[in-house]
Amino acid sequence: MMKFVFVLLALTPLGFMNYYWLISFTWMMLTFLFMLNFSFNYMYMYMSYFLGVDLISYLLILLSFWVCALMILASQKIYYNGFWSRLFVLVMVMLMLSLFLAFSSVNLFMFYIFFEVSLIPTLMLIIGWGYQPERLQAGIYLLFYTLLASLPMMISIFYYYKLYGTLDFYFFSNELTEILLYICMNMVFFIKIPLFFVHLWLPKAHVEAPVSGSMILAGVMLKLGGYGLMRMMVIFMGVGLSINYWFIGLSMVGGLIVSLICLRQSDMKALIAYSSVAHMGLAVSGILTLNLWGMSGALMMMIAHGLCSSGLFCLANLNYERLSSRSLYLNKGLINLIPSLSLWWFLLVSSNMAAPPSLNLMGEIMLINSVLCFETFNMIALMLISFFSAAYSLYLYAFSQHGKFYSGLYSFSMGNFREYLLLLLHWLPLNMLILKGELMCLWL
Repeated sequence: MMKFVFVLLALTPLGFMNYYWLISFTWMMLTFLFMLNFSFNYMYMYMSYFLGVDLISYLLILLSFWVCALMILASQKIYYNGFWSRLFVLVMVMLMLSLFLAFSSVNLFMFYIFFEVSLIPTLMLIIGWGYQPERLQAGIYLLFYTLLASLPMMISIFYYYKLYGTLDFYFFSNELTEILLYICMNMVFFIKIPLFFVHLWLPKAHVEAPVSGSMILAGVMLKLGGYGLMRMMVIFMGVGLSINYWFIGLSMVGGLIVSLICLRQSDMKALIAYSSVAHMGLAVSGILTLNLWGMSGALMMMIAHGLCSSGLFCLANLNYERLSSRSLYLNKGLINLIPSLSLWWFLLVSSNMAAPPSLNLMGEIMLINSVLCFETFNMIALMLISFFSAAYSLYLYAFSQHGKFYSGLYSFSMGNFREYLLLLLHWLPLNMLILKGELMCLWL
C-alpha cells in the first residue's frame, strides 16, 4: 500500500512543473495498476502498520483514482486560462492523497484524521475556483456542518479506546449500548452522506463549486460518510436495532421530500445536487438495516452514484461553458444546437433514474429488497421515491433538450474530443460494472 502513497507524493513536483495532463494520465494508470494488484474477496490485503484494504476500501479507492483523473480532464479551462493551474494540481494531489489514506486506514483514529484532512483541499477548490461570490458562504457551510459533528466523534473515539484498548477495525466488537455514543460517533457520517435535515450544505456547495469541486463532492466525498457508517455499524449492532428505524424513516421521508424539491429547481446543478441527497438517503437506509443485501446494495449505489452524478455535473458544466448560465429557462432546445451532447444527456439521465443496464438499477433493487425486509411499510416511500426519481430526471432532460432555444445564443462549439472522452469514461464503467455486479456482494 505504501508504494501507492509514495507514487502519489512523487506527483506533487509534477504539479509545480505544470505537467497538467501527465497527472491525469498517471492516475488512470494507477487505477489499472491498483486493479491488477488485488484479489477480489472480503479479506484484508496488503496489511502494514495502519494501512490495508478490503473490498469496500478497494472499490472506493478505485473510484477516487478514476474521478480525480476525470476532474483534471474536465478542468481544461483552468489550464488554458492559466488560472492558478499549478496550485490547482497541487490541491488535487493533496486531495487524492488524503482520500487514499482515509479509505485504506485500518485504524479508526487515522481514518478520522484523513477524513477531516480531505475537507481542506475541497474547501480550497470551492473558495479558490468557484464561480459566484457566495462561494465563501458555501465553503463556511461545508466546513462548519462537518466540524460541528467531528469534535463529539473525536471524544467518543478516545472513549472507545479507553474502554477496549484498540481502534483497529478488525478488532471491533458490538458491545456498545449507549445511544449518546451512537449519535456522537455517527453524526459526522450522517452529515457527510448527507442525511435529510443536515443536507443543506450540499446543494449550496455544489452550486458554488467549480466542475472539479462538484465532481469530487458527488463522486467521492459523500462516499466517505457511507464508508464510515459501514465501518461503525459493527460496533453498534445492539443499539442499532433499537434506534436505526428512526434514521431509516427519516431518510425515506427525506428522500421523498427532496425528490419533490428537485421538481421545482431551475438551476441544473442544484437539481443534480438534490437528487444526490435522495439517492444517498436510500444508501443510508440500506446500511442501517444491518443486513448483507443492504450493505452490498449501498456499496453498489455509492459506486454507481459516484460515476453517474459526476457525469451529470460534467454535462451541466459543458452547457455552462457555452451558455454562461445553468438556468433551465436559458438551457432549452439544445437538441437543435448540440444533438450529439443530447445523446449523452439521455444516457446519463437514464442511468440517474436507475434504468437498465446501469449499476444504479442493481444497487436500487438490492436496497429496495433490504429496506422492505426491514419494514414492509417502507413500500409507500420507496414507491414514491422511485416514481419521482424518474419524474425529475425526465424533467431535467426534457426541459434542457426540447422546446425553443434561447434567441440570445450566438455561436459556440459543438463539442470536442476531450468532452466526449470525459463523458464516455463516466458512462462506460457505470454500465459495464453491472456485468460483474457479484463482486460487490462479497463484502462481509
